[in-house]
Amino acid sequence: MTRRCFLSACAAVRLAARRPNIVFILADDHRYDFAGALGHPWLKTPNLDRLVRDGVHFCNAFVTTSLCSPSRASILTGLYMHAHRVVDNFTPLDPKLPTFPSLLQGAGYRTGFVGKWHMGGESDEPRPGFDHWVSFLGQGQYFDPTLNVNGRREVQSGYITDILTERALSFVAANRERPFMLYLSHKAVHFPFEPAPRHRNLYENLPVPRPKSMNYLEEDYAQRPEWVRRRRYARQGVDGLFGHAMSFDDAYRGYCRSLAAVDESTGRLLDELERLRMLENTLVFYMGDNGYMWGEHGLLDKRSMHEPSIRVPLVVWAPGRFRAGVREEMVLNLDLAPTFLEAAGLAAPASMQGRSLLPLLRGEQVPWRTDFVYEYEWEFDFPYTPTLVGLRTSRYSYCQSLGVWDKDELYDLAADPDQRRNLLGHVKVGLRRGRLIEQIPDPALRELVRDLQRRIHEILRTTGGDPRRSGLTPEGHAYAL
Repeated sequence: MTRRCFLSACAAVRLAARRPNIVFILADDHRYDFAGALGHPWLKTPNLDRLVRDGVHFCNAFVTTSLCSPSRASILTGLYMHAHRVVDNFTPLDPKLPTFPSLLQGAGYRTGFVGKWHMGGESDEPRPGFDHWVSFLGQGQYFDPTLNVNGRREVQSGYITDILTERALSFVAANRERPFMLYLSHKAVHFPFEPAPRHRNLYENLPVPRPKSMNYLEEDYAQRPEWVRRRRYARQGVDGLFGHAMSFDDAYRGYCRSLAAVDESTGRLLDELERLRMLENTLVFYMGDNGYMWGEHGLLDKRSMHEPSIRVPLVVWAPGRFRAGVREEMVLNLDLAPTFLEAAGLAAPASMQGRSLLPLLRGEQVPWRTDFVYEYEWEFDFPYTPTLVGLRTSRYSYCQSLGVWDKDELYDLAADPDQRRNLLGHVKVGLRRGRLIEQIPDPALRELVRDLQRRIHEILRTTGGDPRRSGLTPEGHAYAL
Protein backbone atom coordinates (compact mmCIF):
# COMPACT_ATOMS: atom_id res chain seq x y z
CA MET A 1 0.00 0.00 0.00
CA THR A 2 1.36 3.43 -0.93
CA ARG A 3 1.58 6.22 1.64
CA ARG A 4 -1.20 8.11 -0.17
CA CYS A 5 -3.53 5.08 -0.08
CA PHE A 6 -2.70 4.50 3.58
CA LEU A 7 -3.51 8.12 4.52
CA SER A 8 -6.71 8.00 2.47
CA ALA A 9 -7.84 4.83 4.24
CA CYS A 10 -7.05 6.35 7.65
CA ALA A 11 -9.03 9.47 6.75
CA ALA A 12 -12.02 7.34 5.75
CA VAL A 13 -11.93 5.48 9.06
CA ARG A 14 -11.70 8.75 11.05
CA LEU A 15 -14.61 10.21 9.12
CA ALA A 16 -16.71 7.09 9.66
CA ALA A 17 -16.03 7.20 13.39
CA ARG A 18 -18.42 10.15 13.74
CA ARG A 19 -21.23 8.46 11.85
CA PRO A 20 -24.13 6.31 13.06
CA ASN A 21 -24.35 2.57 12.74
CA ILE A 22 -27.03 1.37 10.33
CA VAL A 23 -29.06 -1.81 10.85
CA PHE A 24 -31.36 -2.69 7.96
CA ILE A 25 -33.79 -5.56 8.56
CA LEU A 26 -35.58 -6.84 5.46
CA ALA A 27 -38.37 -9.41 5.77
CA ASP A 28 -39.43 -11.44 2.74
CA ASP A 29 -43.02 -10.92 1.52
CA HIS A 30 -44.07 -9.01 4.65
CA ARG A 31 -47.08 -6.90 3.68
CA TYR A 32 -47.88 -3.51 5.16
CA ASP A 33 -50.59 -4.42 7.69
CA PHE A 34 -49.29 -7.64 9.28
CA ALA A 35 -48.29 -6.64 12.81
CA GLY A 36 -50.28 -5.90 15.91
CA ALA A 37 -49.47 -2.19 15.80
CA LEU A 38 -50.23 -2.06 12.05
CA GLY A 39 -53.85 -3.10 12.44
CA HIS A 40 -53.91 -6.88 12.23
CA PRO A 41 -56.76 -8.25 14.38
CA TRP A 42 -54.82 -10.91 16.31
CA LEU A 43 -51.12 -11.05 15.43
CA LYS A 44 -48.80 -10.82 18.44
CA THR A 45 -45.69 -8.89 17.42
CA PRO A 46 -44.42 -7.09 20.54
CA ASN A 47 -41.02 -6.19 19.10
CA LEU A 48 -42.30 -4.88 15.78
CA ASP A 49 -44.93 -3.02 17.78
CA ARG A 50 -42.13 -1.45 19.79
CA LEU A 51 -40.52 -0.23 16.57
CA VAL A 52 -43.80 1.29 15.41
CA ARG A 53 -44.57 2.83 18.81
CA ASP A 54 -41.15 4.40 19.37
CA GLY A 55 -40.07 4.94 15.77
CA VAL A 56 -41.13 6.75 12.63
CA HIS A 57 -43.71 4.75 10.69
CA PHE A 58 -44.06 5.47 6.98
CA CYS A 59 -47.65 4.37 6.45
CA ASN A 60 -47.52 4.90 2.68
CA ALA A 61 -44.43 2.89 1.77
CA PHE A 62 -44.42 1.15 -1.62
CA VAL A 63 -42.26 -0.99 -3.86
CA THR A 64 -41.92 -0.11 -7.54
CA THR A 65 -41.84 -3.81 -8.50
CA SER A 66 -43.54 -6.40 -6.32
CA LEU A 67 -41.07 -9.25 -6.76
CA CYS A 68 -38.16 -10.26 -4.54
CA SER A 69 -35.07 -9.70 -6.68
CA PRO A 70 -36.15 -6.58 -8.62
CA SER A 71 -37.23 -4.91 -5.38
CA ARG A 72 -34.01 -5.86 -3.59
CA ALA A 73 -31.98 -4.49 -6.49
CA SER A 74 -33.93 -1.22 -6.22
CA ILE A 75 -33.16 -1.07 -2.50
CA LEU A 76 -29.44 -1.54 -3.13
CA THR A 77 -29.14 0.86 -6.08
CA GLY A 78 -31.91 3.42 -5.63
CA LEU A 79 -33.02 2.65 -9.20
CA TYR A 80 -36.21 1.57 -10.93
CA MET A 81 -36.24 -1.96 -12.35
CA HIS A 82 -35.86 -0.68 -15.91
CA ALA A 83 -32.65 1.08 -14.83
CA HIS A 84 -30.95 -1.72 -12.85
CA ARG A 85 -32.34 -4.42 -15.20
CA VAL A 86 -32.88 -7.12 -12.59
CA VAL A 87 -36.26 -8.03 -14.06
CA ASP A 88 -36.74 -11.45 -12.45
CA ASN A 89 -35.44 -13.67 -9.66
CA PHE A 90 -32.62 -15.12 -11.78
CA THR A 91 -30.84 -12.05 -13.14
CA PRO A 92 -27.72 -11.03 -11.18
CA LEU A 93 -27.16 -7.41 -10.25
CA ASP A 94 -24.57 -5.67 -12.42
CA PRO A 95 -21.51 -5.27 -10.14
CA LYS A 96 -20.67 -1.99 -11.88
CA LEU A 97 -23.77 -0.28 -10.50
CA PRO A 98 -23.17 1.87 -7.39
CA THR A 99 -24.81 0.40 -4.29
CA PHE A 100 -25.12 1.77 -0.80
CA PRO A 101 -22.99 -1.03 0.75
CA SER A 102 -20.09 -0.36 -1.64
CA LEU A 103 -20.23 3.37 -1.01
CA LEU A 104 -20.45 2.94 2.77
CA GLN A 105 -17.58 0.47 2.66
CA GLY A 106 -15.48 2.97 0.73
CA ALA A 107 -16.20 5.57 3.39
CA GLY A 108 -14.82 3.40 6.19
CA TYR A 109 -17.90 1.51 7.35
CA ARG A 110 -17.63 -2.16 8.22
CA THR A 111 -20.35 -3.75 6.09
CA GLY A 112 -22.08 -7.07 6.71
CA PHE A 113 -24.70 -9.03 4.83
CA VAL A 114 -26.59 -11.85 6.53
CA GLY A 115 -29.37 -13.76 4.80
CA LYS A 116 -31.17 -14.05 1.48
CA TRP A 117 -29.57 -12.33 -1.54
CA HIS A 118 -31.47 -13.95 -4.44
CA MET A 119 -30.23 -11.81 -7.37
CA GLY A 120 -28.68 -14.52 -9.50
CA GLY A 121 -29.85 -17.47 -7.42
CA GLU A 122 -27.39 -19.97 -8.90
CA SER A 123 -24.60 -18.47 -6.77
CA ASP A 124 -24.22 -17.62 -3.10
CA GLU A 125 -20.70 -16.24 -3.45
CA PRO A 126 -19.84 -12.99 -1.60
CA ARG A 127 -20.93 -9.87 -3.46
CA PRO A 128 -19.08 -6.55 -3.81
CA GLY A 129 -19.50 -4.04 -1.02
CA PHE A 130 -19.50 -6.40 1.95
CA ASP A 131 -16.68 -7.07 4.39
CA HIS A 132 -18.63 -9.92 5.99
CA TRP A 133 -20.92 -12.28 4.07
CA VAL A 134 -23.38 -14.95 5.21
CA SER A 135 -25.87 -16.19 2.62
CA PHE A 136 -27.29 -19.23 0.83
CA LEU A 137 -28.40 -20.35 -2.60
CA GLY A 138 -31.63 -18.93 -4.00
CA GLN A 139 -34.56 -19.08 -1.60
CA GLY A 140 -32.70 -21.23 0.89
CA GLN A 141 -34.51 -23.56 3.26
CA TYR A 142 -36.14 -23.08 6.63
CA PHE A 143 -34.34 -25.91 8.44
CA ASP A 144 -30.71 -27.06 8.55
CA PRO A 145 -29.45 -24.71 5.82
CA THR A 146 -26.09 -24.68 4.11
CA LEU A 147 -24.56 -21.21 4.46
CA ASN A 148 -21.80 -19.51 2.53
CA VAL A 149 -19.75 -17.74 5.19
CA ASN A 150 -17.19 -15.48 3.57
CA GLY A 151 -16.69 -17.95 0.73
CA ARG A 152 -16.76 -21.17 2.77
CA ARG A 153 -19.84 -23.38 2.99
CA GLU A 154 -21.03 -24.53 6.38
CA VAL A 155 -23.93 -26.88 7.14
CA GLN A 156 -25.98 -25.51 10.03
CA SER A 157 -28.50 -27.21 12.30
CA GLY A 158 -31.63 -25.40 13.34
CA TYR A 159 -34.16 -22.86 12.12
CA ILE A 160 -33.06 -20.33 9.53
CA THR A 161 -34.37 -17.17 11.25
CA ASP A 162 -32.62 -18.11 14.51
CA ILE A 163 -29.40 -18.99 12.69
CA LEU A 164 -29.32 -15.70 10.78
CA THR A 165 -30.09 -13.81 13.98
CA GLU A 166 -27.11 -15.37 15.78
CA ARG A 167 -24.85 -14.41 12.86
CA ALA A 168 -26.18 -10.86 12.92
CA LEU A 169 -25.63 -10.54 16.67
CA SER A 170 -22.06 -11.77 16.29
CA PHE A 171 -21.40 -9.16 13.60
CA VAL A 172 -22.73 -6.38 15.82
CA ALA A 173 -20.66 -7.44 18.81
CA ALA A 174 -17.50 -7.82 16.72
CA ASN A 175 -17.81 -4.31 15.29
CA ARG A 176 -18.86 -2.33 18.32
CA GLU A 177 -15.72 -0.17 18.20
CA ARG A 178 -16.26 1.14 14.66
CA PRO A 179 -19.22 2.26 12.54
CA PHE A 180 -20.93 -0.58 10.77
CA MET A 181 -23.80 -1.32 8.41
CA LEU A 182 -25.64 -4.58 8.98
CA TYR A 183 -28.06 -5.80 6.30
CA LEU A 184 -30.10 -8.64 7.83
CA SER A 185 -32.19 -10.21 5.07
CA HIS A 186 -34.62 -12.84 6.37
CA LYS A 187 -35.92 -15.80 4.39
CA ALA A 188 -39.18 -15.61 6.34
CA VAL A 189 -42.03 -15.11 5.75
CA HIS A 190 -41.76 -16.55 2.24
CA PHE A 191 -43.61 -19.69 1.06
CA PRO A 192 -43.70 -22.50 2.20
CA PHE A 193 -44.32 -20.65 5.49
CA GLU A 194 -42.57 -23.09 7.82
CA PRO A 195 -42.48 -21.75 11.39
CA ALA A 196 -40.01 -22.59 14.12
CA PRO A 197 -41.09 -25.65 16.15
CA ARG A 198 -41.89 -23.43 19.13
CA HIS A 199 -44.43 -21.51 17.01
CA ARG A 200 -46.17 -24.38 15.22
CA ASN A 201 -49.37 -24.12 17.27
CA LEU A 202 -49.66 -20.34 17.41
CA TYR A 203 -53.05 -18.87 16.47
CA GLU A 204 -54.55 -22.36 16.18
CA ASN A 205 -58.16 -21.43 16.91
CA LEU A 206 -58.23 -17.85 15.69
CA PRO A 207 -60.41 -17.02 12.67
CA VAL A 208 -58.56 -16.38 9.41
CA PRO A 209 -59.85 -13.18 7.80
CA ARG A 210 -61.32 -13.26 4.29
CA PRO A 211 -61.25 -10.05 2.25
CA LYS A 212 -64.55 -8.98 0.71
CA SER A 213 -63.21 -9.38 -2.82
CA MET A 214 -62.13 -13.01 -2.28
CA ASN A 215 -65.42 -14.68 -3.19
CA TYR A 216 -66.15 -15.33 -6.85
CA LEU A 217 -68.78 -12.96 -8.22
CA GLU A 218 -69.41 -12.85 -11.95
CA GLU A 219 -70.23 -9.14 -11.91
CA ASP A 220 -66.92 -8.50 -10.16
CA TYR A 221 -64.78 -10.44 -12.64
CA ALA A 222 -66.68 -9.01 -15.61
CA GLN A 223 -65.01 -5.65 -14.93
CA ARG A 224 -61.50 -6.99 -14.29
CA PRO A 225 -58.79 -8.06 -16.74
CA GLU A 226 -59.20 -11.66 -17.85
CA TRP A 227 -55.76 -12.55 -16.47
CA VAL A 228 -57.04 -11.81 -12.94
CA ARG A 229 -59.85 -14.34 -13.38
CA ARG A 230 -57.48 -16.95 -14.83
CA ARG A 231 -54.89 -16.45 -12.10
CA ARG A 232 -57.54 -17.25 -9.50
CA TYR A 233 -57.33 -20.90 -10.63
CA ALA A 234 -53.53 -20.94 -10.89
CA ARG A 235 -50.89 -21.57 -8.26
CA GLN A 236 -51.05 -17.92 -7.23
CA GLY A 237 -54.83 -17.82 -6.81
CA VAL A 238 -57.21 -18.92 -4.09
CA ASP A 239 -58.61 -21.79 -6.20
CA GLY A 240 -55.15 -23.08 -7.20
CA LEU A 241 -53.45 -22.26 -3.90
CA PHE A 242 -49.81 -23.28 -4.29
CA GLY A 243 -50.75 -26.37 -6.29
CA HIS A 244 -53.22 -27.40 -3.57
CA ALA A 245 -50.28 -28.09 -1.26
CA MET A 246 -52.16 -26.63 1.72
CA SER A 247 -55.44 -25.03 2.65
CA PHE A 248 -55.93 -21.27 2.71
CA ASP A 249 -56.17 -21.26 6.52
CA ASP A 250 -53.02 -23.36 6.93
CA ALA A 251 -51.08 -21.13 4.54
CA TYR A 252 -52.26 -17.96 6.25
CA ARG A 253 -51.45 -19.24 9.72
CA GLY A 254 -48.05 -20.53 8.52
CA TYR A 255 -47.23 -17.05 7.24
CA CYS A 256 -48.22 -15.53 10.60
CA ARG A 257 -46.33 -18.19 12.57
CA SER A 258 -43.19 -17.64 10.48
CA LEU A 259 -43.38 -13.95 11.32
CA ALA A 260 -43.15 -14.75 15.03
CA ALA A 261 -39.45 -15.66 14.78
CA VAL A 262 -38.74 -12.51 12.76
CA ASP A 263 -40.37 -10.50 15.53
CA GLU A 264 -38.25 -12.27 18.15
CA SER A 265 -35.14 -11.70 16.04
CA THR A 266 -35.87 -7.98 15.90
CA GLY A 267 -36.25 -7.87 19.68
CA ARG A 268 -32.97 -9.69 20.20
CA LEU A 269 -31.15 -7.19 17.97
CA LEU A 270 -32.63 -4.23 19.85
CA ASP A 271 -31.71 -5.82 23.18
CA GLU A 272 -28.13 -6.44 22.03
CA LEU A 273 -27.74 -2.85 20.86
CA GLU A 274 -28.99 -1.72 24.25
CA ARG A 275 -26.67 -4.11 26.12
CA LEU A 276 -23.71 -2.79 24.16
CA ARG A 277 -24.85 0.80 24.76
CA MET A 278 -25.12 1.45 21.05
CA LEU A 279 -28.74 2.54 20.78
CA GLU A 280 -28.05 6.27 20.67
CA ASN A 281 -25.73 5.92 17.70
CA THR A 282 -27.63 3.33 15.66
CA LEU A 283 -30.39 3.72 13.09
CA VAL A 284 -32.64 0.67 12.76
CA PHE A 285 -34.73 0.26 9.60
CA TYR A 286 -37.38 -2.46 9.20
CA MET A 287 -39.00 -3.15 5.83
CA GLY A 288 -40.68 -5.79 3.66
CA ASP A 289 -39.27 -6.45 0.20
CA ASN A 290 -42.79 -6.50 -1.28
CA GLY A 291 -46.38 -6.90 -0.19
CA TYR A 292 -48.56 -9.98 -0.40
CA MET A 293 -52.10 -10.82 -1.49
CA TRP A 294 -54.18 -12.91 0.90
CA GLY A 295 -57.30 -13.49 -1.18
CA GLU A 296 -57.88 -9.96 -2.44
CA HIS A 297 -59.54 -10.23 -5.88
CA GLY A 298 -59.10 -14.01 -5.60
CA LEU A 299 -55.30 -13.72 -5.70
CA LEU A 300 -52.35 -14.91 -3.61
CA ASP A 301 -48.71 -13.90 -3.68
CA LYS A 302 -47.43 -10.61 -5.15
CA ARG A 303 -46.57 -9.37 -8.70
CA SER A 304 -49.83 -7.52 -9.39
CA MET A 305 -50.26 -3.77 -8.83
CA HIS A 306 -53.09 -4.16 -6.33
CA GLU A 307 -52.52 -2.33 -3.06
CA PRO A 308 -51.71 -5.30 -0.76
CA SER A 309 -49.09 -6.42 -3.30
CA ILE A 310 -47.19 -3.13 -3.49
CA ARG A 311 -47.49 -1.72 0.05
CA VAL A 312 -44.91 -2.67 2.68
CA PRO A 313 -44.12 -1.89 6.32
CA LEU A 314 -41.34 0.65 6.74
CA VAL A 315 -40.32 1.80 10.21
CA VAL A 316 -37.22 3.72 11.28
CA TRP A 317 -36.25 3.40 14.93
CA ALA A 318 -33.76 5.81 16.47
CA PRO A 319 -34.93 6.99 19.91
CA GLY A 320 -33.43 10.33 20.85
CA ARG A 321 -32.58 11.12 17.26
CA PHE A 322 -35.98 11.16 15.53
CA ARG A 323 -39.32 11.91 17.19
CA ALA A 324 -41.72 8.99 17.07
CA GLY A 325 -44.74 9.38 14.83
CA VAL A 326 -46.33 8.66 11.48
CA ARG A 327 -45.38 10.14 8.11
CA GLU A 328 -47.93 9.95 5.31
CA GLU A 329 -45.69 10.86 2.37
CA MET A 330 -45.37 8.39 -0.50
CA VAL A 331 -42.00 6.68 0.02
CA LEU A 332 -40.42 3.96 -2.09
CA ASN A 333 -37.87 1.18 -1.96
CA LEU A 334 -35.77 3.49 -4.16
CA ASP A 335 -35.38 5.82 -1.17
CA LEU A 336 -33.43 3.50 1.13
CA ALA A 337 -30.02 3.81 -0.56
CA PRO A 338 -29.99 7.65 -0.62
CA THR A 339 -31.18 7.66 3.00
CA PHE A 340 -28.39 5.38 4.23
CA LEU A 341 -25.79 7.42 2.38
CA GLU A 342 -26.96 10.78 3.70
CA ALA A 343 -27.12 9.36 7.24
CA ALA A 344 -23.44 8.47 6.81
CA GLY A 345 -22.60 11.95 5.57
CA LEU A 346 -22.25 10.90 1.93
CA ALA A 347 -23.83 12.37 -1.16
CA ALA A 348 -25.91 9.92 -3.17
CA PRO A 349 -24.77 9.45 -6.77
CA ALA A 350 -26.72 11.58 -9.21
CA SER A 351 -27.78 8.37 -10.96
CA MET A 352 -29.91 7.26 -8.00
CA GLN A 353 -33.60 7.86 -8.61
CA GLY A 354 -34.82 7.76 -5.00
CA ARG A 355 -34.70 10.49 -2.36
CA SER A 356 -33.28 10.56 1.13
CA LEU A 357 -35.89 10.18 3.86
CA LEU A 358 -33.85 12.11 6.40
CA PRO A 359 -35.81 15.38 6.03
CA LEU A 360 -39.01 13.46 6.75
CA LEU A 361 -37.38 11.63 9.67
CA ARG A 362 -36.35 14.98 11.12
CA GLY A 363 -39.97 16.12 10.98
CA GLU A 364 -39.47 18.65 8.21
CA GLN A 365 -42.23 19.66 5.81
CA VAL A 366 -40.67 19.43 2.36
CA PRO A 367 -42.07 19.09 -1.17
CA TRP A 368 -42.44 15.41 -1.91
CA ARG A 369 -43.47 13.05 -4.70
CA THR A 370 -47.12 12.31 -5.33
CA ASP A 371 -46.74 9.46 -7.82
CA PHE A 372 -44.48 6.69 -9.08
CA VAL A 373 -44.33 4.16 -11.89
CA TYR A 374 -45.04 0.50 -11.18
CA GLU A 375 -43.58 -2.18 -13.45
CA TYR A 376 -43.49 -5.95 -13.58
CA GLU A 377 -42.10 -8.23 -16.30
CA TRP A 378 -43.88 -11.45 -17.30
CA GLU A 379 -42.01 -14.56 -16.10
CA PHE A 380 -41.54 -17.93 -17.80
CA ASP A 381 -41.75 -19.75 -14.47
CA PHE A 382 -44.93 -18.02 -13.28
CA PRO A 383 -46.79 -17.08 -16.47
CA TYR A 384 -50.08 -16.18 -14.78
CA THR A 385 -49.42 -12.42 -14.65
CA PRO A 386 -48.64 -10.39 -17.79
CA THR A 387 -46.16 -7.54 -18.05
CA LEU A 388 -47.61 -4.60 -16.14
CA VAL A 389 -46.85 -0.88 -16.28
CA GLY A 390 -48.84 1.56 -14.20
CA LEU A 391 -48.95 4.75 -12.21
CA ARG A 392 -49.82 5.06 -8.53
CA THR A 393 -50.73 8.61 -7.55
CA SER A 394 -52.00 9.95 -4.25
CA ARG A 395 -55.53 9.27 -5.54
CA TYR A 396 -55.49 6.86 -8.47
CA SER A 397 -54.09 3.42 -9.26
CA TYR A 398 -53.79 2.91 -13.02
CA CYS A 399 -52.38 -0.35 -14.42
CA GLN A 400 -51.92 -1.45 -18.03
CA SER A 401 -51.54 -5.08 -19.09
CA LEU A 402 -48.94 -5.22 -21.87
CA GLY A 403 -48.62 -7.89 -24.55
CA VAL A 404 -52.11 -9.31 -24.04
CA TRP A 405 -55.55 -8.37 -25.37
CA ASP A 406 -57.16 -7.41 -22.10
CA LYS A 407 -58.58 -4.62 -20.00
CA ASP A 408 -56.68 -2.00 -18.06
CA GLU A 409 -57.42 -1.18 -14.41
CA LEU A 410 -58.14 2.24 -12.93
CA TYR A 411 -59.27 2.76 -9.35
CA ASP A 412 -60.17 5.91 -7.48
CA LEU A 413 -58.58 5.03 -4.15
CA ALA A 414 -60.17 7.96 -2.36
CA ALA A 415 -63.65 6.56 -3.07
CA ASP A 416 -62.70 2.90 -3.47
CA PRO A 417 -59.70 1.95 -1.28
CA ASP A 418 -60.36 -1.80 -1.67
CA GLN A 419 -60.27 -1.54 -5.49
CA ARG A 420 -63.70 -3.03 -6.06
CA ARG A 421 -64.82 -0.81 -8.96
CA ASN A 422 -62.63 -0.68 -12.06
CA LEU A 423 -63.37 2.62 -13.81
CA LEU A 424 -62.17 1.05 -17.06
CA GLY A 425 -64.02 -2.22 -16.56
CA HIS A 426 -66.35 -1.49 -19.47
CA VAL A 427 -63.56 -0.56 -21.93
CA LYS A 428 -61.83 -2.98 -24.26
CA VAL A 429 -60.41 -2.82 -27.76
CA GLY A 430 -62.93 -4.49 -30.05
CA LEU A 431 -63.49 -4.35 -33.81
CA ARG A 432 -62.51 -0.70 -34.13
CA ARG A 433 -58.91 0.22 -34.79
CA GLY A 434 -57.06 2.31 -32.25
CA ARG A 435 -55.67 2.17 -28.77
CA LEU A 436 -57.70 1.39 -25.70
CA ILE A 437 -57.89 5.04 -24.70
CA GLU A 438 -59.77 5.79 -27.90
CA GLN A 439 -62.50 3.34 -26.87
CA ILE A 440 -63.35 5.32 -23.70
CA PRO A 441 -66.70 7.03 -24.35
CA ASP A 442 -66.58 9.50 -21.44
CA PRO A 443 -64.41 12.52 -22.43
CA ALA A 444 -63.48 13.35 -18.82
CA LEU A 445 -62.40 9.76 -18.10
CA ARG A 446 -60.50 9.63 -21.38
CA GLU A 447 -58.61 12.80 -20.51
CA LEU A 448 -57.81 11.48 -17.02
CA VAL A 449 -56.29 8.33 -18.52
CA ARG A 450 -54.35 10.41 -21.03
CA ASP A 451 -52.94 12.54 -18.18
CA LEU A 452 -51.85 9.41 -16.32
CA GLN A 453 -50.19 8.08 -19.46
CA ARG A 454 -48.40 11.38 -19.96
CA ARG A 455 -46.98 11.13 -16.46
CA ILE A 456 -45.83 7.53 -17.01
CA HIS A 457 -44.19 8.68 -20.25
CA GLU A 458 -42.36 11.48 -18.44
CA ILE A 459 -41.08 9.28 -15.61
CA LEU A 460 -39.91 6.54 -18.00
CA ARG A 461 -38.26 9.08 -20.30
CA THR A 462 -36.32 10.75 -17.49
CA THR A 463 -35.25 7.54 -15.70
CA GLY A 464 -33.91 5.52 -18.61
CA GLY A 465 -37.06 3.52 -19.36
CA ASP A 466 -38.98 2.99 -22.58
CA PRO A 467 -41.59 5.77 -22.87
CA ARG A 468 -43.57 3.69 -25.38
CA ARG A 469 -44.69 1.55 -22.45
CA SER A 470 -46.74 4.48 -21.18
CA GLY A 471 -49.42 3.64 -23.75
CA LEU A 472 -49.51 7.30 -24.76
CA THR A 473 -50.45 7.80 -28.40
CA PRO A 474 -47.40 9.23 -30.21
CA GLU A 475 -47.59 12.62 -31.89
CA GLY A 476 -48.70 12.29 -35.50
CA HIS A 477 -49.93 8.76 -34.77
CA ALA A 478 -51.39 6.97 -37.77
CA TYR A 479 -52.96 3.55 -37.64
CA ALA A 480 -51.00 0.66 -39.04
CA LEU A 481 -52.67 -0.98 -42.01
